[in-house]
Amino acid sequence: MRPVDSKGWAIWITGLPGSGKSIVARRLHQVLSEKGVKSQVLSSDALRKDVTPEPTYSEYERELVYRVIILTAKLLTENGVNVIIDATGNLRRYRDSCRRELSSFLEVYLRCPLEACMSREESREETYLAPREIYRRAKAGESTTVPGIGSPYEIPERPEVVVDSDRKSPEEIVQKVLEKLRKEGLIT
Repeated sequence: MRPVDSKGWAIWITGLPGSGKSIVARRLHQVLSEKGVKSQVLSSDALRKDVTPEPTYSEYERELVYRVIILTAKLLTENGVNVIIDATGNLRRYRDSCRRELSSFLEVYLRCPLEACMSREESREETYLAPREIYRRAKAGESTTVPGIGSPYEIPERPEVVVDSDRKSPEEIVQKVLEKLRKEGLIT
């Protein structure tokens, strides 16, 4: 059991849209809960609904949403809450800023080929508040802001965990993250 005054940790699950971030974040949260470890999922798509209710996904809006995520994660971890960030964070500087702000931070990169992400996005029933048909709109020229197509997605330079999410199940990915958390002494 964690002392009352101890800080929490944060994990940022990043990858292209459709790489499995939301599924992994929610499954990790569930497994941690079953182990008696409290955590909170911060979803960029959920926060965006309130911060930018009619999003254009401009760089300004992205900057705003990621600043809110980082501030919220910082406040939660400073008060002993463990945080799972479910966000593309397409630019490295967003994730690196979070790393600088938080005393205990892990970056999990779900590496997945763009074609696999596109296929998943087309066939998924549950979007976890993510917009639908982003890749179709990008391919049709209706959107220029989709990471990996119209906007850059900068691969993490030093993630603590890298998993090929097109080859591993969400459960296997969660187990790899749990192993890292144990190795770092963040859970038992």
